[in-house]
Formats: sequence, structure tokens, C-alpha cells
Amino acid sequence: MLKIEKQVDLTSYTSLKIGAKAAYFAVISVESDLFEAYQWARAHKLSIFVLGGGSNMLISKPLKALVLKNELKGIRVVKETTASAWVESRSGEWWSTLVNFAVERNWGGIENLYYVPGTVGAAPVQNIGAYGVELKDSFVSLRAYDLQAGKEKIFTAAECKFAYRDSIFKGKYKGRYFILSVTLKLSKRPKLKLDYGDIQTKLNEQGIKKPNIRQLADIIRQIRDSKLPNPAQLANAGSFFKNPEISNNAFKKLQGKFPDIKFFPASKKGLVKVPAGWLIEQTGFKGKHYGKVGMYEKQALILVNYGGASSKQALAHIARVQKAVIKKFGIKIEPEVNII
Repeated sequence: MLKIEKQVDLTSYTSLKIGAKAAYFAVISVESDLFEAYQWARAHKLSIFVLGGGSNMLISKPLKALVLKNELKGIRVVKETTASAWVESRSGEWWSTLVNFAVERNWGGIENLYYVPGTVGAAPVQNIGAYGVELKDSFVSLRAYDLQAGKEKIFTAAECKFAYRDSIFKGKYKGRYFILSVTLKLSKRPKLKLDYGDIQTKLNEQGIKKPNIRQLADIIRQIRDSKLPNPAQLANAGSFFKNPEISNNAFKKLQGKFPDIKFFPASKKGLVKVPAGWLIEQTGFKGKHYGKVGMYEKQALILVNYGGASSKQALAHIARVQKAVIKKFGIKIEPEVNII
């Protein structure tokens, strides 16, 4: 039977360790719990808020809702051919558990996304990406429960409307669906993507000329460990801002003024992606403390909580950083983290 608690502090459920109280709270470990929670929320005229791993959010105010902690677990192979494997994962699984499942079988497509924090269910909401790969590249479909209509729906990749760190679940359908499971198509003949970030440099340092999929995943983990703080040791929500994409003309003007500006190919023609971390570092925020918050000393893209920070302090610092980047570069950087 579903257990519903009152006035639960959500701070410990977020990697940034900044939270507020949920009016009501329940853990969903089997799908029948979700159906019961839906009926209970309807009877009490409450909205439902879905909480996954809590690694990509800043809760800035009390939630007058029934908060559901997603603990749906399980991974299964749906179909196999000689070239591909279709894998379905329950949404409450940790994303890295799913990546390990694939890597152990030498199935490619998501190894560059190793160590991205959060749950499988959160991955399509954000269209997570890292080192030249995005979730949408392997995505087939997802099952979700409509928290308004009280019924299941299957979403194809096209229906998810994936974009850079974006999907329909961050816009039109924000908060409407509880994602139950995600199905990916993985390759049994993986073509490793090695040309992004520090991957090739790290491989050269270790004398690895032709890496296998496990070696690549380990390299990704090493790079992330060297740049990103462990939330258990220093509270953070991972990459806090999206890398802005600007027009070629705007970039050329900036490059004339800042010759060492960093850049990557963008998702659309005519655009250039500029690393938000570089922009923030150039404005002098890297490693500086502003009370109990600041940008991480090894990676300026990471907003960290040095202990006991409030949502008010975090929001003030976010605005401070955005204002400084606009003033120096004329670029508005948007949060990648979901601010509630």
C-alpha cells in the first residue's frame, strides 16, 4: 500500500542540497503505486510533482503538491538482431547503471554519456548530452503516464521534439507526464566517437590507440571526475548553464574582440556553440565564493553549494553571473538546471 507522508523536507533528495518542503511525499517503487497516487491526488485536488535523482534541479519554494520519488527499477532487452539491440529501462534506474549495462555487452551509442548524473526518466526530459553525443541519437520511444488524463501514452522520438538540452517535457508538457520507461536502440558494431573535448588527449596520455568501448567509458569517467565535484563531497547540480548558440556573424565579431574564444559546432547550420564555462571563467567567477555559493574552482560551469546555502542566495548568484556575461560578451546564458 502506498505510504504518503506530510511536510517532507526535500533538501536531502537534491544533489545541490537546496530544497524546501513538500506538502505530501510518496515513493513510487512499482507502477501500481503511481496509479494509487494519481487517484489520491485527484481526490485531494492536488497537483503531482515528479522527483527523480534530484541532480538537475534547484527547488526554490515549498511545493504545495504530492511529490513522487521515482524508484522504478529494472532493465531488459526487448529485441536483438545481429547488428542492434533494443533495451528498455525503467525510469527510476540511475542513468550510469544503464550505460554500464550497455558497455558490459559491448553495445554502443551511449558510452559518451557515462557518468551523466540523474535517472533514466530524466534523460529524455533534458535530452542529456556530453562529448558529442545526445540521448536522441539512440532514443526509440518512452512510456509515460498522463497525470491529467490518468492513462498511459507512448512517445516516439519525433513526438518528444528533442532539441539541445530540451524536449516537449520541458515546455508544452512540463509536469504533465510521469515517465515510466525508456527504450533505446544500441549498436552491436559500435563506432566510437573520440573527437570531442579531451577524449583524444586522454587516450594519447595513456597510450591507447584503438580503444574499446569500456576504455572509452572509463576515459569519460576520468575526465568528468577531474572536472566535476562529487555531489556527496561538494553539493552541486552538474553543468548549471546551457552552452549558448549564436549566429556565425555574431561569433566572428566576438572572435575579433576575443581571439582565444572557445567554440564547437552547433546543432543547426549558421550557428556556433560557445562554451558557457569559458564565458563565465572570463568574467572572473571561477573559484570565487559569494557567501555560501560560487562557481567551481575546476570548472566555472558548475554552481556549488559550500554548505547551507539558501535558494535566495543561489538565485542571486545565477542572476549575477548572467548579468556579467551579458555585459562582457552580449550573450545571455540560460540555466540548464530546472529551477522550480
